[in-house]
Amino acid sequence: MPNLYPLSDTAIRAVKPGDPRKRLTDGKGLYLLLFVKGGAHGWRLDYAVHGRRKTLSLGTYPETSLKLAREKADEARRLVAAGTDPSDHRKASKAEAQQERQEQELVAAGQALPGSFEAVAKEWFEVRRTDWSDSYGSKIMRRLEVDVFPWLGHRPVGSITPADVLAVLRRVEMRGVLDTAHRARENCGQVFRYAVATGQAQSDPTRDLKDALRKPIVRHMAAITDPARLAELLRAIDGYNGSLVVCTALRLAPMLMLRPGELRFAEWSEIDLDTATWAIPPQRMKREKAGKLHGSPHLVPLPRQAVDLLQGLHPLTGRNLYVFRGERDYDRAMSENTVNAALRRMGYSTKEDITGHGFRATARTILDERLGFDRAAIEAQLAHSVKDLNGRAYNRTEFVEQRRTMLQAWADYLDTLRQGKVLPLRAHSS
Repeated sequence: MPNLYPLSDTAIRAVKPGDPRKRLTDGKGLYLLLFVKGGAHGWRLDYAVHGRRKTLSLGTYPETSLKLAREKADEARRLVAAGTDPSDHRKASKAEAQQERQEQELVAAGQALPGSFEAVAKEWFEVRRTDWSDSYGSKIMRRLEVDVFPWLGHRPVGSITPADVLAVLRRVEMRGVLDTAHRARENCGQVFRYAVATGQAQSDPTRDLKDALRKPIVRHMAAITDPARLAELLRAIDGYNGSLVVCTALRLAPMLMLRPGELRFAEWSEIDLDTATWAIPPQRMKREKAGKLHGSPHLVPLPRQAVDLLQGLHPLTGRNLYVFRGERDYDRAMSENTVNAALRRMGYSTKEDITGHGFRATARTILDERLGFDRAAIEAQLAHSVKDLNGRAYNRTEFVEQRRTMLQAWADYLDTLRQGKVLPLRAHSS
């Protein structure tokens, strides 16, 4: 005969050790197993779902009172009536609670949540970082950390909309750094496309934002391309009252067409004055990481004027690592602002007139338009990627002899300008 009388707390408390009964039944599948938890009694609920009979544990008595056990049983029965297995529901709830605790711990530790934009961005960064130089990779991550993560970092990457991204980019625009806004959009797009490829998002919300941002004003490095004005600058350099290191750097800067960093970090071990050749290591060149690690040196043929200048400087700095050593610390290269500061002291604005980097544009323009040299040779000397009509990159070393001739002609041309002579414009050579 089934027990028609539901349990009471009095009946449960009356159970003593040695009681021959194994369970006390409350009805509708709820019962109390006696002495199953180290002397405690355990609540159980038998139920059937999808044709299978199962048992659910509801806690121990007295921690789980009779009233609470009945409430738990009623909730489980409602789940069964809705077609949900209470056991599966409990496991899912525990997993969700555990995930929430883990997320709270990550947030407390300042770490990104799994599946968030920040987490996916860092995952993408780790995949791609070997393709970049350390300095370039640092700029990308810093841009994301400053301009994107504070607003989108915590969001699930697949839930972010174009409007969400645009709102973040508008903040960058408001600071007036339009180029940074476009670069941030590009980096976000790379992250979203990675998320799509790895199944963490359905689409890239940045793809429709290209025309939504204000276009940055392209500002080229200040450069003098008029021969007459260049002649004045060359004579001003010749009359500059500075140290031998600075004066030599000033004279070589317009002659060799190098980036300021390539010039100021020159080491004597790279320069062969006997063959009039300077081999700049690939690590110092502006290249992708693979090119820095495995590329060939950038060969710079030295015109005789450059050799004379370096021979004149060698007695002073030849025992040092750097050709252009620091004014105070001989173990360091001269400051990155040295050349520009000297130009300013001569009265030339580095915003409107000329910069150390602008000498490259000066040479590029005049060598092409006035002296008629092959553009491919000019670009090779500038260490730009040179391609043929089929898009194949030339080996820069193929232009060494052409560049040697070109740089000697360029150095000679600068001498003619110093003397007040300006050659007529030559027919353009493509």
